[in-house]
Amino acid sequence: MSENQTCNFIGQKGFMEFSKEGDLIIGGVFSITSTRKLKDNGYQALPNEYCTGWHARELKFARTVIFTVEEINRDTELLPGVSLGYRLFNGCGSENLVHVAAEAVNGDDSKGCRSHIQALLGHSSSGVSEGINSILSPLSIPQVSHLATCACLSDRRRYPSFFRTVPSDHFQIIGIVQLMKYFDWRWFGIIYANSLYSEQGTAQLIKEAKKEGICVEYTLPYSWRLNERQMSPFVKTIRESSSNVVLLFMSLSLTRSLLSRIEKHNITGKQWLGSESWITQVDLASVKIKNILQGAMGFALPQSSIPGLAEFLLNFKPADEPESAMVKAIWEMFFDCTFSSSNISTMCTGTEDLRTISNGYTDVTQFRAENNVYKAVYLVAYALHALLQCKNGSNPTTGKPCVNKNEVEPKLVLEHIKYVNFTTENGAKVFFDENGDSVAQYELVNWQMKEDGSVDIVNIGQYDTAFPEGEKFKLKKNTTIVWGGNKNKVVRSVCREPCPPGTRKVMNKLKPVCCFDCFECPEGTISNETNSPDCLICPPEFWPNENKDKCLPKLTEYLSYKEIMGALLTGFGCVGVFLSLLTSVIFLTHKETPIVRANNSELSFLLLFSLTLCFLCSLTFIGQPSEWSCMLRHTAFGISFVLSISCVMGKTIVVLMAFRATLPGSNMMKWFVPAQQRLSVLSFTLIQVIICILWLTINPPFPFKNMNHYKDKIIFECALGSPVGFCAVLGYIGLLAMLCFLLAFFARKLPDNFNEAKFITFSMLIFCAVWITFIPAYVSSPGKFAVAVEIFAILASSYGLLFCIFAPKCFIIVLKPELNTKKHLMGKTESN
Repeated sequence: MSENQTCNFIGQKGFMEFSKEGDLIIGGVFSITSTRKLKDNGYQALPNEYCTGWHARELKFARTVIFTVEEINRDTELLPGVSLGYRLFNGCGSENLVHVAAEAVNGDDSKGCRSHIQALLGHSSSGVSEGINSILSPLSIPQVSHLATCACLSDRRRYPSFFRTVPSDHFQIIGIVQLMKYFDWRWFGIIYANSLYSEQGTAQLIKEAKKEGICVEYTLPYSWRLNERQMSPFVKTIRESSSNVVLLFMSLSLTRSLLSRIEKHNITGKQWLGSESWITQVDLASVKIKNILQGAMGFALPQSSIPGLAEFLLNFKPADEPESAMVKAIWEMFFDCTFSSSNISTMCTGTEDLRTISNGYTDVTQFRAENNVYKAVYLVAYALHALLQCKNGSNPTTGKPCVNKNEVEPKLVLEHIKYVNFTTENGAKVFFDENGDSVAQYELVNWQMKEDGSVDIVNIGQYDTAFPEGEKFKLKKNTTIVWGGNKNKVVRSVCREPCPPGTRKVMNKLKPVCCFDCFECPEGTISNETNSPDCLICPPEFWPNENKDKCLPKLTEYLSYKEIMGALLTGFGCVGVFLSLLTSVIFLTHKETPIVRANNSELSFLLLFSLTLCFLCSLTFIGQPSEWSCMLRHTAFGISFVLSISCVMGKTIVVLMAFRATLPGSNMMKWFVPAQQRLSVLSFTLIQVIICILWLTINPPFPFKNMNHYKDKIIFECALGSPVGFCAVLGYIGLLAMLCFLLAFFARKLPDNFNEAKFITFSMLIFCAVWITFIPAYVSSPGKFAVAVEIFAILASSYGLLFCIFAPKCFIIVLKPELNTKKHLMGKTESN
């Protein structure tokens, strides 16, 4: 801009409240007054704007600038030989404040266009700061805000000259989302205001929360203009909401207004979260609001120590600014007195002690936002210091020609602010990223009410973007936390409790993602994680437990010796062996008696031996199947039964031959002597042995885990291998049994001394009946019961042979020995 160009300042001037001349000037815009009004001049002139109401905290910010400038001027190393001055302006309302900023730039010169300040500090509001920067950016005047946190101001294309010593809301929002994620608050409500700071922050918060699976139940806009009728549904929404966490994302003034209006509605039991704009303001807590805000949490600017600032603020007197009417007005408000003569009010002396009152200005227990003001002033000072450095005729930072203090221009200051990196006396580090944002550091604070009714803002954690991912958010260890509603544990706030293991999470398209449905896993599947989207199928040999959260090995089922059915069958088998052996002993001890000799003792002993094998082979079907037991059980069963039936058939043939031999001229017995009897038994049995050898050679039985019959257990059984082999074994047994039955049937009416044929007929009838009924029973029986049916058939048919053939003889031998004589047998023959 050329120096001969003129600019005309239009509008009201005179908003400067504090000033001090110096070689270089820093400007500042604050809202020490709060309400904008117009003074009517009766249409004789343009109405004048004036402001009423007071912001004690904004006055503290302005006084902090003055304190910092004086501290810098005392520093011999920073800006040596250069005095720093300030011009601090007061305004209210967005339009008024932008007008004030224009006056700060132009100063008292109504014609010149050259800026009278090297940088402008302020404003606290994001919306106002945006408007001010629209004036400063075209002029390349750097603007440094201490409290404008809207993330939108990080856009360097729109706001190239904007900087701030307060973190962007982008970082605070991420911190709040991480806080909710940490405590598993997945369902919350938001109260916001119709302002740039609040609307932009709320929109970004919803976006970031959605990334973490956190949902917003409601968003309630609040403004000064809401009347009582409109407040009723507003409060009802908060009270009746299912979410227990409420985020209040508004400026301090609007937060104070809202809390004062809802305190009478008795909204309790909610966990309140606050933004840094109000979370540390203990003056918000009235008697009723304390119950609302008990346990409130939020991220606050770090608490800092600024040596000397507390004394400077509290030693302030109206005499320090004798020309400021505003200072006198504030003093009158602080002490409820007046400097003008009045019979009603107490007269102000100007020497009252600020330590005797309590408000936002006199609260010097902690410096948070004030530290940002402190850093902002130092930021401009360090930029000016770097600009004035000269080495070998050029600036060491930029390499451009050196300038002196009279040649300093705002655009040169702007260029050097970008590269500033320093640490203040209280240890605060100041530098900027490519967006003009400083490092984000927050303290997580918790509202805790003391016994005396006062509020204690307790630091319970931190959020620091300087730490690596996963370590930015931390809670202090062994710190007591007070929860909303005076609860003694973490408040639960979810739309739907997480789906437990054993269920799967299903999204409901008609509801937010947090309001999902949980469905139990289908049969045979599990989920072992919370909120599992799918259920996993268990491996073939596993089955879900009752809760469907773990796959357990399936129960293996086989007929065991330890269970009742297995023990009973084992007992019957052992009894059969004992009876067979006992019968053998009886026959052996009475082998010379007529009844034993008359019934072919050699075949009888061979039959008893084979029956013993039949009873013993039944035991091979009990217990866990193995490769050897599977091959043994079927082959031993097949061979031992063929041996038994072959013996019975031999005895039957002997009876028939003996009967034919009694006929005149018959010599048939010589064709079936004991040698031929043994050969016939051996031949019949050998055929079965050959069948079994072929079966075992080609496709033998093998242990098999049957997982098809039952879903939840495994049947450990012996697979047949070759069904043809099994059918051949059974078929051959059946063939011999039918042949034996027919021979015995034909011999049933022979003379009484050969009446063994009757018992053989009856025994074979039992044998055939058992094995005919065995087939459908075996096929229809599941698992171990099929094995039990087969064992029962073996035992039943074996007992049938043993009792029918040998029981009558043992009865005569043991109990009726007088009948066991040749004379008696011959006598019966004669009677026939």
